[in-house]
This record gives sequence, structure tokens and C-alpha cells, in this order.
Amino acid sequence: MDERTGELLSAAVLAERVGWCVSLVSGMVSALTVEHWNTADVDTLAAGEDAGGRKLPSNAWMALRRLGWTVAPPEGVKVNDRIVRVAQEQAGRALRSAKWRADLTAGVLTMWPGDPARRTADEWDAVREAVPGGQFLPSSVIKSRTRQTASFNAKNGRMPVDVFELEGAPRTARMLLLSACDGQQATIERAGEAGRALLRLQIPTRPDPASYKDWTWVACPISLPPTIPAGAVLHLPTLRIHRDRVRADLAYTHAVPRTSRTGHTIALGVDWGLNTLLSAGAARLHDDGQITALGSGGQFRAAGVLAKQHRLRRLSEHLHAKTDHYQRLTGGDKQYSLTAKHRSCPMRSGTSATGVPTSTTPSRGLPHAGQWIRPSPPRPR
Repeated sequence: MDERTGELLSAAVLAERVGWCVSLVSGMVSALTVEHWNTADVDTLAAGEDAGGRKLPSNAWMALRRLGWTVAPPEGVKVNDRIVRVAQEQAGRALRSAKWRADLTAGVLTMWPGDPARRTADEWDAVREAVPGGQFLPSSVIKSRTRQTASFNAKNGRMPVDVFELEGAPRTARMLLLSACDGQQATIERAGEAGRALLRLQIPTRPDPASYKDWTWVACPISLPPTIPAGAVLHLPTLRIHRDRVRADLAYTHAVPRTSRTGHTIALGVDWGLNTLLSAGAARLHDDGQITALGSGGQFRAAGVLAKQHRLRRLSEHLHAKTDHYQRLTGGDKQYSLTAKHRSCPMRSGTSATGVPTSTTPSRGLPHAGQWIRPSPPRPR
């Protein structure tokens, strides 16, 4: 609801207005990131100290202001200081995250191998020593950075100076980090009914606000998921536009009991592997020293590929049934009008148009994306 006029805003109108604000912030984030996308500025920010030797604040927007890295909206556009904070916070996080990639690339360039396609054992030891935390870094990360550098060399005829020449400034995510704001820009509190919260924020009424009159307070009700405890403290969310709706990534804080190092009788074991991303099971320690499993445990599979396979299999079953129906209708008569359709059906060769083998067996039991499945019954150990 627009608090100035009392007008009820539809989800599409709210998404449009929030999108205008996101566009203003994204423009400032891009300008700020490009301006400081270099080794000297990223090292200065990562060092954690300003020119006077004082420790930089943990908040990215405060650290950038301490360093004097400012940004302004386009000429003729009026935004308040909190919107500039949001842009500085997002840009500061992006610049801070570039430090690790810069050190990794510097180590790879310093210890460049004789053959980029295959390092020797000594060359592997050397590059791991040159990269911070390289002893625990997966080889695939170093190989990927090596291939990227070799591709740059093949294209330009020389090696890159650093990661900032190897990579352009990162793309700006379209979102609003309201955590950088205060009550003058956004507030959130629990509503009267359970499982609801009310977010109040200032957003523009036009894509190019020329004055503060073009900004208005809007009250947005939020449905809280059941995983948020009733006594949890809500924090200002991150807003993003997804499929013409405003989504809120909400953070919260709640008290938990103090844990003890000893005396536990129930434990949760989690393991990961190649075929199954995660396998988990709970176990209980009895007084006689016996350990038994609780329930049957579970497996988590990132089943995006399986979901696609399920859809393709359903398509192949549909085409197979259609081919069988043509077969029954024609009865083997080559003069029948449906014979041409039967010949052109991709299922006659035993493989669907999608490349999935045909089968009349129903595809049951495939887990959906993000589903836990039970692999085996409980047994004592």
C-alpha cells in the first residue's frame, strides 16, 4: 500500500517501482566497481586499514566511505543517502571478493608451467606454495585458471598482467541490500497475525525521481516461512525481482541453547560422494555401548538432471503410445491415410526424438529436485 495516497498496489506495480530503484542502484554499483577494479584499490580494501592506519569498518559501505570512494546518481536524479549506501555496500562486497581471485591468478602467473596442459609434480608443488591456501585448493580450480590464462595468451599474444586484465568488471546483480539502510529508508516488524511481517520502505514513483517528492513510503506485507521461530528477530531483507514479483531474502536471529562438548547420546552423520551428493543418518548411543540407527536415514540428490530425464521419458512414452495407436489404426495397410504419419513418427526406430530409449515402463520413484529419499531400513551397528 502506498502510504501517501492509501492506494493498494498490485504485485506488478510494486515490482515495477522496486525495479526503478534497483536500476538506480545498479548504475551506481557498476560505476563504482569499474572505477576501483584494479590491483591497488582491491589490495587497499583487503588490507583493512585506511591511509591513517585505522582499521576499516566491517560494513563495506562504511569502509568505502572511510577510503573516500564515493558515487553519485545520474545528473538530475535525486536519491537519499541511504540509497547511495546500498550501492556502496554492494560494490564493496564485490571488490572484497575479488581479492582471492587476484591472489590465485598472481600465483598461477608467477609459477607458470612449461606445458600449461600438463604440470609436473614439482610445478604443482610450486604453484600451490605461491597461492594462499594452495595446499588445500582443488586441482580443478588451478587448472581452470590456467586454461583461462592460456586462452588470453593465445588471443592477445602475451600474458595478462593480473586478474583485472584477465577478467572484466563483474556484472552487477539487480538487488537491493536493505541491510545497509536504517529506519529512514526501510523498517521491518512483525505484523499482528502469526507468520506475517510488515516491510516499509521508500521507493520512487517514477524511473527518474527529480526530487524527494518522487519518493514515497510503501507498506509491503511478507509471509514468513514456518522455519522462522516466533521469537526470532527479523533483519532488513535483500530485495530482488523474480518473474515480475518482488522476492525478499530475509535474515533473522534467534537464541539457541548452549551446546556441550560431551554427554551426547544422539549424533547426525553426514557424508558426500559422487553418485549421491549427501547421505545422512542419525544414530543413538545406548548405555550398553551399542549404537543403533534412528529411522532409515536419507539421501539428498541434486535431481535437476533426473527431473529433465523424467520429463523426456514422459515425452517418449507419449510418442510411443501415439505410434502404437497409429499401428492399430492402419492395421498394416500401406494405403491407409495415416501410414505416412506412422512412418514419420520418431518412435518407430526405438528411440525418441529427444534421444531417450523408448520404454513402456512407467517412470516412478524419481526424486524431484531437492528431495530426500530413504535408501534402506534401519539396522543396528
